[in-house]
Amino acid sequence: MRDHWRKKSFIANPVIRWLAYGGAILYVVWTLGTLPIDWPRVAEGIERAGRIFGGAFPPSFERSGLLIDGFLESLKIAILATFGGVLLSIPIAFMAARNVVPRAVFYLGRAIIIVARSFHPVIVAIIFVKAVGFGPLAGVLTLIVYSIGFVAKMLAERIEEIDFGQVEAMRAAGAPYLSTLIYAVVPQIMPRQVGLTIYQLDSNLRASAVVGIVGAGGIGSTLANAFGRYDYDFALAITMVIVGAILLSEAVSGQIRKRI
Repeated sequence: MRDHWRKKSFIANPVIRWLAYGGAILYVVWTLGTLPIDWPRVAEGIERAGRIFGGAFPPSFERSGLLIDGFLESLKIAILATFGGVLLSIPIAFMAARNVVPRAVFYLGRAIIIVARSFHPVIVAIIFVKAVGFGPLAGVLTLIVYSIGFVAKMLAERIEEIDFGQVEAMRAAGAPYLSTLIYAVVPQIMPRQVGLTIYQLDSNLRASAVVGIVGAGGIGSTLANAFGRYDYDFALAITMVIVGAILLSEAVSGQIRKRI
């Protein structure tokens, strides 16, 4: 009789494995039991949620001009932030690639990426709203930081994975440092750069709706104002447009990435 192959367990020792399972279950139960949940308020919240959803149907598109203006502003924010973020990400990515720069420059580049990735876009948006005021400029600056955190990190990792033989050949031919980067490194990372740019544009379009809620412009600000006026039917219309735009951008960016 043949022995059937079985996938190895993550924890080989069965005693330790079941202790880990039991500990995880006990921790979840203990966490749920110690959370300060006000159950009467939760019950009232369900009733309030019913009123909100009841007032949201059917969605109202009567103020379509305001909705379109907010969406177009979000699109402008996403495009400008992607352009600026990618433009800044390229030199930062080279600075953060261990195999093409000195160690001191590498640490500086990695530090910039770590700082850019350390904060949620909403927190960064609040900081920029306080610094430059309400409006799309705060949204653009927020998403530039957000873009650097992702694009520069992924591009730096791609630079570290290149075929270094081309770099050594350029150096052996006596090519200067900048020419070596342009002709030996950039052609190898260009497909990844194009893919990252397309993905980041799609991501920034989604994020622009979120940061707008705290006053950084775009459709998010329109949505926040609709909730503030208790216009739940208009808020639902805005939400539907956001979801539809994101689905469309996801489909388009997916097709473009397949052809790269």
